[in-house]
Amino acid sequence: MQPQEERSTRSQLLQMLKTQGSCSTSDMAKAMGITEMAVRRHIQSMEKDGLINSTLVRQAMGRPSYRYALTEQADDLFPKNYPQLTLDLLSELEEQQGGAEMIDRMFEGRRDKLETRFRERMSNRSLEERVAELASIQNIGGYMADWVPDDKEPGAYKLYEYNCPVAQVANRYRQACSCERQLFERLLGAEVERTECLADGSQRCTYLIRKNRA
Repeated sequence: MQPQEERSTRSQLLQMLKTQGSCSTSDMAKAMGITEMAVRRHIQSMEKDGLINSTLVRQAMGRPSYRYALTEQADDLFPKNYPQLTLDLLSELEEQQGGAEMIDRMFEGRRDKLETRFRERMSNRSLEERVAELASIQNIGGYMADWVPDDKEPGAYKLYEYNCPVAQVANRYRQACSCERQLFERLLGAEVERTECLADGSQRCTYLIRKNRA
């Protein structure tokens, strides 16, 4: 089977499990017109990827059989519209009396909670170690972060983010960007200057990080 056919069969199996719930290999083979052996091969691959799990079903007569269902991880493969929902909710809030101030407080509250969550990971570390730890935190969040020592200023660093999971929100509500910079300053205990921003049309977000001058 060619790679494209492999992907197509896998996609169809995922779609079937999404729409019909748990199925046996026999159910899937009959519905798709392929052999049970072919189904099992895909099942093994998807189990290894954490996309499906199996349940042993015992019957009054005959041998027990397995039924397969999607995991929570597999749900991420299907279309979502979270950014638009978030924008709709923020827009609705903004239209209310005092809504603009409330939105500011929401972003600031998120900043404060993230600071509390990650502050301990920054303790007893040098600035370089804190920058590396921050890049690790951002990578877990999907920001595709990287960092390097600044080649022009000794003791300074640059942090790059090549992806923004909240880009659609940040494009409209720049509080997301300003609160992120403030969060970095607090976690790093350093001066943080944003020199490039994805929300402004740049290819990445770039932060110049310097030791506090005070």
